[in-house]
Amino acid sequence: MYPPTTSTMRIDRIEPSRRRKDRVLVFLEGGDLLRVTEQELLVFGLRPGLELPEQLLAQVEQSAKRSEMKARGARLTGSRMLSKKQVMEHLTRKGGDRELAEDTAQWLEELGAVDESAYAAAIARHYAAMGYGPGRVRQELQHRGVPRELWDEALDHAADSADQIDRFLTAKLRGRAPEEAEKRRLTSALLRRGFAWGDIRAAWGRLGAEIREE
Repeated sequence: MYPPTTSTMRIDRIEPSRRRKDRVLVFLEGGDLLRVTEQELLVFGLRPGLELPEQLLAQVEQSAKRSEMKARGARLTGSRMLSKKQVMEHLTRKGGDRELAEDTAQWLEELGAVDESAYAAAIARHYAAMGYGPGRVRQELQHRGVPRELWDEALDHAADSADQIDRFLTAKLRGRAPEEAEKRRLTSALLRRGFAWGDIRAAWGRLGAEIREE
């Protein structure tokens, strides 16, 4: 018996892509096309005339997918801060391989392009500056996929809740004594902004007013 034959593909020519500077086009005899990067050319020694067995061809294709996903991840994190979860969501949104996306997110974190602690602190400062309390900040951190163990540290970067509530009430009241209906309305507004009931009640006490929990 003869050993099973393994089909091969011969490289016809190699050209740089006209659309993407980071991409190289590898034309195979028979009309197939590989889109790779300079990384694959160097690692696999790709050149015109080279025979690519099926196994090697599969390795080249997988490496090219990995390189492409890393390039996409670098572009994403080069323009804005993201959590690892957000990076993975972007990379898999159009059917991208989840395992490659996880590897890419980890690679970006190791490079420092993804820094979830710094990202969490930036989110906390941003929403605190907009007048929102710890509850709303936690909602945003959860929504953006920031690990829960980073939340408390992030909130340390936010403004003090007591100061925020005092400023809010002072701006709304402008020195006048509020009626009960207005106290309830302002209290509800602060609760919606993510401030804790105990902190709101304490703020009313500093103003010489009381608020009852309904």
